[in-house]
Parts: sequence; C-alpha cells; structure tokens
Amino acid sequence: MWRGFFVAALVLPGRGLHIRQTMKRLIFLLLCLLPAPVMAETRVPANQAEISLSFAPLVRETAPAVVNIYVRFVTETRRRTLFMDDPFFERFFEGFGQPTPRVQNSLGSGVILSDDGIVVSNYHVVGQATDISVVLNDGREYAAHVLLGDQASDLAILKIDNAENLPFLPLRDSETVEVGELVLAIGNPFGVGQTVTSGIVSALARSGGSNGRGAGYFVQTDAPINPGNSGGALIDVAGRLIGVNTRILSRSGGSNGIGFAIPADLVAAVLRQARDGNDRFVRPWAGATGQAVDADLAEMLGQERPGGIILAGLHPASPLAEAGFDVGDVVTHVDGAPVNSPGEMLYRMSVASVRDTAAMVRLRDGDADTLTVSLIPPPDSPPRNAITLPEGTSLPGLTVARVNPSVIAELNLPIAAEGVVVLDGGPIGRRVGLRRGDILQRINRRDVDTPEDAASILANATRGTSVRALRGNSRVMLRF
Repeated sequence: MWRGFFVAALVLPGRGLHIRQTMKRLIFLLLCLLPAPVMAETRVPANQAEISLSFAPLVRETAPAVVNIYVRFVTETRRRTLFMDDPFFERFFEGFGQPTPRVQNSLGSGVILSDDGIVVSNYHVVGQATDISVVLNDGREYAAHVLLGDQASDLAILKIDNAENLPFLPLRDSETVEVGELVLAIGNPFGVGQTVTSGIVSALARSGGSNGRGAGYFVQTDAPINPGNSGGALIDVAGRLIGVNTRILSRSGGSNGIGFAIPADLVAAVLRQARDGNDRFVRPWAGATGQAVDADLAEMLGQERPGGIILAGLHPASPLAEAGFDVGDVVTHVDGAPVNSPGEMLYRMSVASVRDTAAMVRLRDGDADTLTVSLIPPPDSPPRNAITLPEGTSLPGLTVARVNPSVIAELNLPIAAEGVVVLDGGPIGRRVGLRRGDILQRINRRDVDTPEDAASILANATRGTSVRALRGNSRVMLRF
C-alpha cells in the first residue's frame, strides 16, 4: 500500500513538490519503525519453496555419500599392420603378433548405499578393474573390490575394505518419481573433483540411445553430466537416490542437457542379489520376443490407443507361454505398471525378485485379463554338455555347447535358436573366423545336432575342413 502512495507522490506535478517531500518523510519514518530482519536458520529445506532458495544444506548432507573411484586395469595390445582394418584382410591378422600388456587408468564416481561400505557404480567404470581405490569427500582413501557386476544393466556393486560408519544415501521408490522434479547430479566430471549440478527430471522410461549399454529403461535429466560423472548420484530434494548416472546423449562428448540415470529400483534389485552372495545379476527370463504397439498395430488390433507389447515369438519353455500367453497377444501392464517397449517390460521384470510372480495384463481379441507369470531364471536344460576339443583335432581349443534357454540368454541368441553353439573358437578357430555365438549347422557336409557330433567330425577330419554356421540372421561359410 505504501509503495502505491510513494509512486503516486513521485508522479505528482511540480506544483505538488511540498506534498511529495511530506510523503517521503512519512515513508522514511515508517521504515525506521519496522523490526530488524532475523537471520535465517541453516537447515535442510523442507519443501519446494524453500529448496529454491539454496541447495547448500542439501549438498552438505548428501555429498559425503558420493565418492570418487580410481581404477587401474591391464589390457593387451598387439602390433598393428596396414591391413588389420581392411574388411577382407582383417580376419587373416587376428591374433597376429605378441600381445603386449598395457596398464591403463580411469576414473568415475560411486554412491555409498550402507554404513558398512557397500557402493554402487557403473560396470563400465569398474567391471574390468584389477585395482580399485575409493576416495571419500573428506579425503579418506580405501581399497575396494567388486561383489557383483552386470554389464547389461551397467551396474556394479563394490565393497569398501575395512570401512564402517560411513555416510550413505537411501534409495527412493522409482514409481514415485515424476517428470519436472528438481534433482541434483553429484560426481567427479573430468577428474576435477566432486562437482554438483542441478536440473529436473526431464522424462521417464527412456531407452537412452542405441549403443546397447543398459537395460533400456532410464531416468532422463537435464542436469549436466560429463565424463567422470558415471556412477555418480542423481538425488531428489529430500536427499534420496533417484538413480545412478550412467551416460549422456551427445555428438561432441560434452553435456547437452540429455543425461540418463539407472533407476533406483533396479539398483535395489542388483543390491539384493549382491547381498545374497551372487557374483552376477540373474534377471527373470521372459522367453519371448515382441515389439511396441504403434498406431497402425493398434488399429489392426482394435485398441483405442497405442500401447503395450505384441508378442512375436515364444520359447516352448517360456513362463509366459506356461501362464497362457500366445503369439499375437498384447502385454499392457506388469504388476500394475504400463509397459510400452520390450526394454520397459524387461525392466519391470528385473526389479522384481527371481522365484517370485508377476501379474501381467493380457489383451486378446479386445478382451483384457490378468495372468500370473512365474519369474524364473533361464532354465539350463537340456544340459548344455559343453565340450572342448583337444590337441590333434582340426580346431584344438574349440568349445561348443548345446543351445538351451540359459545359453540363449547368456549369448543373446535368437529366441528360436537350437542346435550347437560356439562358446570359444580356440586359437585356430578364432583365426579362421569362428566367433562366440555362432551356431554350427554343418561340418564337412555333415549335420551337427549335438556337441558330440561336432567333436566326432572334427576329430576325424584328415584334410580340409568346411563349416557352415548361423551368425545372427546371416549364414557363414568357412573353409580352411
């Protein structure tokens, strides 16, 4: 009110000079009578309005639980030739030259999840490490080792040696995260030291690009994430871990405001198995292939709007087939959550516990019903019967096995794959072009149905050898 009077007085004509002076004196006296401002209390903000004033109390509380990770690993390099990058000649130079060990160092970030030193980071940061050092925010340094690593989800669980009473971050339920929430990204970008950036949750259920890293379901944020931030924390305004920063979408290598974090629910699932003593993450097996229902498919299926996954293939041992699903059915929900891509369906199954069940909504001929699906690991039956060929055969060191659901999941083979698969080509097999995952069909014009067939044919080969194999959707012919 007084501001309005003050402005009105200022715009009075010149003949009202004495009125303006009187108003100024009156306003000055009123300001002098107002109480002095009280110093603000330093505490963690309690709501969105307060957090907008400063992130400092939140950072002070959470930053000690985010660590820098320094990794040392050994790689082997071989002397290169002019022809090694040529598409035709490169197979002749496979294994050429003596391997030379080379020590490399890298850095990343991690998040402490418990006071006894359990840390989560990215697999691509620590997965191949020989030595791991964890440096806390206060400068303390510890050695650490990997408890569980999973390349598919790009997560690794570490244990800090001889540590206790450490600060840690609680995990937030990923189903409660909403687009538009304020978030902070904490990590060690470019090795400059711990850094905090702010942004919002830009999107959920993102695939994160096409380079194959991750399980296909991410939290997207515009908080700047750069090299070295990998494995760092994405937290909410309450100091809870929303996700583990894993990658960015960028053509230049720098942050363009599109970063991706692995949801906390998947972190919790991997952490449970690590605590149970697993050294690798076992995710439930669907035994199915499918594709997202787009507008055209929705019209064909009589759906009101696009959504769900139409099943294109089912393995005979698939738990979905056992529950009553068939090719052409549409899966719309898993445990009450909508699924709109194969990656999202895999994520929903992965965050559940193996040996549990999931409620899946099936849409068939316009009718929806709910089926209970067992969440099982891929069966290792029939037995894989892996065989390694001895010296004296055409391909010494070649390791082959029978294809079963466990092998299909392990090697990412087509769901309908069967027969005999190459696990290791051996020194000669790798040199002539055999690769891990090749499915052997014929050797020396004889059909190969079992690992024993392959071993017998190659043991009795006396002259040249020919191999016909299936590599993905392509047929490969090798003669040597």
